[in-house]
Amino acid sequence: MDAGGRPRSGRSPRAADRGAASVLAVALLAATLALTLACVPLYGALIERQRIAGAADAAALAAADVAVGREPGVPCVVAAQLAAANQAVLDRCIVDGVIVTVRVGSSSGIAAITATATAGPPGAR
Repeated sequence: MDAGGRPRSGRSPRAADRGAASVLAVALLAATLALTLACVPLYGALIERQRIAGAADAAALAAADVAVGREPGVPCVVAAQLAAANQAVLDRCIVDGVIVTVRVGSSSGIAAITATATAGPPGAR
């Protein structure tokens, strides 16, 4: 040690810590990127779930319009056509008077996602 209390190498004790913040910043960025990439499939499944729910709602509403007599056709056939137009598959269609309940499934290979929707005129039940 010299008269100033510094090591004879001429470097301060903090010199060994130089660059530590850069390493920490790179590690935090890598961890954030890894977490984001891990969540991407989850967000894709949530988007697919909402798409299938929308297809079920649209198919049930269209089938209910047919059941009420606003549109010509057979309710379950119309529901299947509308589900197919939304890249979904009609799994089940139940017509109870003017109330229609449909179950629609995903036609993509991401995951087995289904949604159920019921439609009919107000006060029908």
